[in-house]
Parts: sequence; C-alpha cells; structure tokens
Amino acid sequence: QVQLVESGGGSVQAGGSLRLSCVASGYYNCIGWFRQAPGKEREGVARILRFSGNTYYADSVKGRFTISQDNAKNTMYLQMSSLKPEDSAMYYCAAQKYGGRRYGGCEFGYWGQGTQVTVSS
Repeated sequence: QVQLVESGGGSVQAGGSLRLSCVASGYYNCIGWFRQAPGKEREGVARILRFSGNTYYADSVKGRFTISQDNAKNTMYLQMSSLKPEDSAMYYCAAQKYGGRRYGGCEFGYWGQGTQVTVSS
C-alpha cells in the first residue's frame, strides 16, 4: 500500500512557474504525475524511477517541466515552468501498482487526491 499527498497547486499567469510536491509512504519504484482537465481523459505528464532516477516525460511538457525526487524525504517534485493555459488541470501524484494504468514503462495504481493548477492567459 502506498499513500500519496500532493501540494503546491494554485493559479498563475501564462509563462509563470509552479512547483508541485508529493509525499509518499510505502514501497514503490515508479512514481509520477498525471493530469486531467475537465472533459478530458487523464494523461501522464512525467514519471521517475525511485532507485535509478530515470525520467520520462510527455512530449507536451518536455523542456518545460522537470520531475525530481528527494528520497531522504520520500518526496517527489514537479517543477513547471513556461506554463500555458492548456496546462490547467487537476494534477495527480501516482505510484506503482502492478496491473494498473501503464505509462512510461510503469504501471500506476495508487493515486493521490489531486491538486488544482490553473493557468490564465
């Protein structure tokens, strides 16, 4: 069982930056971020492997978002820069669970409650 608690969402103007945090408890290797905008399907944003640090990004965020982690604090981060209105969504932290949703070579089945990101033009 993995428990996840996100923080750091908010409202920002286009071109601005936000940093999301996710504190995780339990055992996992893959951890990452997904997002879901109203009327759209949930999509993968980025993921990182806990032990190797390998990262994977959606094409839409490459060069703008950076995923990182502090294993000593069991915390993962998503630094978001050059934000666009189309980045507005509920962002969810997710952790590995076999048989779950596939993304970036991992399967995700544990989810946080989500944190809202709103980018205005």
